Amino acid sequence: MQLSYRKPQPGRDYWVQDDFLPDAQAVSARCYARSEWEYGFPHSDLPWPGMRAPQALTPAELEHVEAWVRRQTGARRLWQVQPPDGRALNHNHVQLVGMAESGPRPHTDSLKLCKYAAVLYLSPDPDPDTGTSFYRLRYPDGRLGGNIVLPPHANLREALKVKGLPLEAWHEEVRIANRFNRILLYKANLVHSATNYFGFAQHERRMTAVFFWMA
Repeated sequence: MQLSYRKPQPGRDYWVQDDFLPDAQAVSARCYARSEWEYGFPHSDLPWPGMRAPQALTPAELEHVEAWVRRQTGARRLWQVQPPDGRALNHNHVQLVGMAESGPRPHTDSLKLCKYAAVLYLSPDPDPDTGTSFYRLRYPDGRLGGNIVLPPHANLREALKVKGLPLEAWHEEVRIANRFNRILLYKANLVHSATNYFGFAQHERRMTAVFFWMA
């Protein structure tokens, strides 16, 4: 059970920008008002939690995001790769997840589908401890292991050859707080997870927009 290790560093492995969208309140209200949603775990057998809906941002808003991503990473071009099984990539989707629907689930995003991922926090008054955390493996004897999936493996499941590990098998190394209108961009092969979720009613749940790119 081996993963490579490199301590996540801002400006190299992840990037954070506050006060990101010029009209975040309007975007948040528009997303909360959505009436058509696709349901994930625990409401269906889909692997992601809560509810999602496509086209979280308008084309102009999305271009604002992607221009910033290109500046931070130096990438000349960003694009999407669709999963071979016919499922949607969930790029530019708004996601609502409540406290009762999920907790931290450390994972990596598939290297076959993306090099970078980003989350835009859209809850107007969030619990700061419900942002995003980066993890490294923790062995039963207390030793700490790796945090990065590298080829030929595409994701954590392939690298560890197990379907999943309990949260106790992971050591939280870096925590990015949830702040309204903050965006977090990170390398998709880092082990990460939502730190936690909050809220029960739809308008109270943790809301984010999620993005995935090849570059």
